[in-house]
Amino acid sequence: MDVEATRSVRQAEVGSTLTMLDRTAERFDIPPEWLAADTAYGSEDNLVEIVLKRQILPFIPVIDKGERTDGTLSRSDFIWDDENDRYLCPEGKDLRHRRRNYSDPERFSTEMKPRRYRASKADCQICALKEQCCPNSETRSLQRGKFEIVRDFARFCTASAFNEIASRRRKKVEMPFAHLKRILGLNRLRLRGPMGAKDEFTLAAIAQNLRKMTTLCPATVPSTPSG
Repeated sequence: MDVEATRSVRQAEVGSTLTMLDRTAERFDIPPEWLAADTAYGSEDNLVEIVLKRQILPFIPVIDKGERTDGTLSRSDFIWDDENDRYLCPEGKDLRHRRRNYSDPERFSTEMKPRRYRASKADCQICALKEQCCPNSETRSLQRGKFEIVRDFARFCTASAFNEIASRRRKKVEMPFAHLKRILGLNRLRLRGPMGAKDEFTLAAIAQNLRKMTTLCPATVPSTPSG
């Protein structure tokens, strides 16, 4: 339905997705209900654009730098308690971004912004999991981004049962990419510059769509009159 040639960098590829979504909605009046993509499209900025601004369900793995590979507990080992505005550690202790109760409600802002949640020093010092949780610091802390709720929603979508269906359909879409490279010879471009690449990809997409149309709408052969 659309094609956009970009440089081979992640930011440009992600930006082209938003461009094609807007063009498809404008040309054909077909706004998508959901979008499936790989982890390269799971940045916070991209998810905010897709979920909040375009209201599209994201079946996209989230880029999460909170996962640790050194054997210590990762962010995913902690449970977020939205009702009480806190994280719960595997031992059931809470991590809060504030532990004082102010009499002036204006000192506590509910505005969406990055916050750091820390455990109590008294809880961490006697915890049996301290060496596995925070061996190099007195307490464990977690940073919660401004739009972490959007990232949590994307995690919820990828953990749902429909994610398997979305992944299968995404793989079907990726097959034409392999066809463009192996059959139509787009493993190497012949024209130079961004405009040349755009022209080649557009012509290749047209050829691919014409090929699909021959299978969807086969030509009818007139029957020969019987003698």
